[in-house]
Amino acid sequence: MPRLAPERSRLPAPLVAAATAVGAQAQQAQQAYAASEFARRLALAREDCPEEHEAGKPALVRMLGETAVLLEPFRRPRRKIEIAATANPQMVMILPGFATHPVRMRYLARQLEAAGHHTKRWGLGFNWGPDEERFAFLEARLADLHARHGRPVVLVGWSLGGLFAREIAKRRPEAVAKVITMGSPFSGSPRANNVWRAYQFITGYSVDAPPVDADLAAKPPVETVALWSPNDGAIAPRCAAGRAGERDRAIALRCTHMGFTYDPQVIHTLLGELEATR
Repeated sequence: MPRLAPERSRLPAPLVAAATAVGAQAQQAQQAYAASEFARRLALAREDCPEEHEAGKPALVRMLGETAVLLEPFRRPRRKIEIAATANPQMVMILPGFATHPVRMRYLARQLEAAGHHTKRWGLGFNWGPDEERFAFLEARLADLHARHGRPVVLVGWSLGGLFAREIAKRRPEAVAKVITMGSPFSGSPRANNVWRAYQFITGYSVDAPPVDADLAAKPPVETVALWSPNDGAIAPRCAAGRAGERDRAIALRCTHMGFTYDPQVIHTLLGELEATR
């Protein structure tokens, strides 16, 4: 008796064509994603990194400590900071940290102004990382402030803003009286911190290969002071303090990374540095 083969189900031709088209579109979408800028940046954020390159970065508990900034709006109205009038007023350009706006540093700027100093924003809005266009703008702005004020300008940079300050001072030393960095990772590995992956995703380039010609560890040819904190939850303290020869002085404070923009000890330290600037 002959064996009957099971009848194979057949899809209508239009459905087969539609399924084929959907499959082709999915493949094209996958290929487009693989070639997209988003995928490239995501790959940068997921980049493998040897442990020794991240050695010294703050522990997670330090990073969690940065959430103290959420209480700052409630603490600030009750805070009283005694500020003496300066006998040595300075022109100060303030440079914000990565992915922050100068408004984040406005409280600090007001305290310096209360003492009689003149503060200016860097003029670039949010800090989304370096490039030659931003450097050229800052050089021009620094030269203008120098010319209008009639004396060199003090550069105060927080985190990435401090790296900008150091590099601009190397390009225009005649216009800079002093560089003060606050939690800025100019020394050691650029991956010894808790933010380099986010930095690479947002900027689109590796921390090892910035789109500008810069030697971060080289000291500017002007007085350079590094403020750092063992409580910093974002940047390795050793990277922000630097080594001998990479800065003139390093001053240890007890604040979080975000605290560099509002902590009273930071404000008093800055006022002291400005008063001693010549």
